[in-house]
Amino acid sequence: MRNGDWKHIWITGASSGLGEHTARLLAEQGYQVSISARSADKLDAIANGFENVTVYPADVTDADALKRTVAEAEAAHGSIDLALFCAGAWFQSSVKNMNTENFSKTLDVNVMGVVNALDAVLPQMFSRKAGHVAWVSSVAGYGGLPNAASYGSSKAALINMAESMKPELNREGITVSVVNPGFVRTPMTDKNKFPMPFIMEPEDAARAIVSGLRRKKFEVAFPWQLVTILKFLNRLPYWLYFALVKRTL
Repeated sequence: MRNGDWKHIWITGASSGLGEHTARLLAEQGYQVSISARSADKLDAIANGFENVTVYPADVTDADALKRTVAEAEAAHGSIDLALFCAGAWFQSSVKNMNTENFSKTLDVNVMGVVNALDAVLPQMFSRKAGHVAWVSSVAGYGGLPNAASYGSSKAALINMAESMKPELNREGITVSVVNPGFVRTPMTDKNKFPMPFIMEPEDAARAIVSGLRRKKFEVAFPWQLVTILKFLNRLPYWLYFALVKRTL
């Protein structure tokens, strides 16, 4: 296998954003990459020109579709060594104008999408006692931020899930990583109408992800400036934390 002990990589949410750019980078480096998302057309456009990229359209909220995807991908290309889950949904969620449908969709895609993907790929990894699973959370999961109640809570759940699963999965020979990006220039962040400090280009973010996963880091977090600021804020007592966060409203 190549660097990182991977031969076959499966990426969800690969039609745009971090998923797309990470898939392209890994394909350029010669790995066999299976890509999934709802949009077959976008996936086909990414795979065009790569002999080592295979398209498997699937919605992460459809657990059965993900199981079929894993079965087809492994039948075609062998065991999945790295599974990277990048599918995500983001809606601003002001309490005054709370939209329960957006809350439900955010949690369904961001949290249950990862659970469904894990349920599809882990049985084979358990049987081999080998593999690497990783999913994209966010620095927004470190603590509550204004207008991000649905998104932030879903990302906090993903961080907690990774922390909870790591000891058991490590015992079974499976590596776990959680990716916590800050702001990255993607179609998702293009909707934001507020300043985004230390925003990164998606190509740079993809390189940071691959580098961290190759080193089997538990947390792959960037950019360091925003990570440092938010981790510091969340170590403060609540009265001071809320006093500082209130400035962003």
